[in-house]
Amino acid sequence: MVGIIGIAIIFIMVFGGYMAAGGKMGIILKSLPFEMIMIAGAAVGAFVLSNDGAAIKHTLKDIKKVFKGPQWKPDDYRDLLCLLFELIRLARQNPVAVEEHIESPGTSGIFGRYPRIQQDHAAVELICDTMRSASMNYDDPHQVEEVLERQLESNLHHAMHSPHALQSVADGLPALGIVAAVLGVIKTMGSIDQPPEILGKMIGGALVGTFLGVFLAYGLVGPFAAKLKTVIEEDSHFYKLIREVLVANLHNHAANICIEVGRQNTPHHFRPTFSALEEALKAVKSEAA
Repeated sequence: MVGIIGIAIIFIMVFGGYMAAGGKMGIILKSLPFEMIMIAGAAVGAFVLSNDGAAIKHTLKDIKKVFKGPQWKPDDYRDLLCLLFELIRLARQNPVAVEEHIESPGTSGIFGRYPRIQQDHAAVELICDTMRSASMNYDDPHQVEEVLERQLESNLHHAMHSPHALQSVADGLPALGIVAAVLGVIKTMGSIDQPPEILGKMIGGALVGTFLGVFLAYGLVGPFAAKLKTVIEEDSHFYKLIREVLVANLHNHAANICIEVGRQNTPHHFRPTFSALEEALKAVKSEAA
């Protein structure tokens, strides 16, 4: 909803201001289809040329995040802390019993209580791989933290391809607008024998190309790339929380302390309060009893 409001404000302010100053939409509307074909078509072609099929699909899918916002909500962070608490406590009470959960998270009763997390392959893989390593006595906290850090950086780098691809398109749009404008000027020069009022309209139509390229770059595609980058960075905190809790577990801190470390490393606007998390953990303990 916020994204739609932002787009509406852009169009109202730009074209409303133009019309309020006495501008006429006729020239823009007449030239718009042809200029859009040249500019947007060339931008799409350049995007397809510079990316493979998987990257194109990934970017188109990610555009929805501009309007949906971050995947993970405050309740998901609370649920993640509860899930990690259950797994850590079980691993310390019965290391053999926890293996069935980390080996088959899809059928795990513990993971099943948190379906949104269970459906996220990256989160489940990060949790299970790290706990599996710990069960194999691969328990040097600093070494595990370094491995997790590299894995998170790799995942973030891959996820950032979409905003980078969109930003590349935004960077090229003003130049494509100039190309369209130059073509309009060439067309105008071919009609130099026409009356001034006709030449004026033709020159105005050519300048629509420059306007459209800049408008699309800085009014739409560039902000889309910036918003998408912000959303991806917000979601990355969810996976960093997993790292913080599991590394604290390898340091042999008490389960409650591990969870508190994770809570304090959660971004403020997603962080559950101490009392709310305490109530959630009490409910987990009573279910397990």
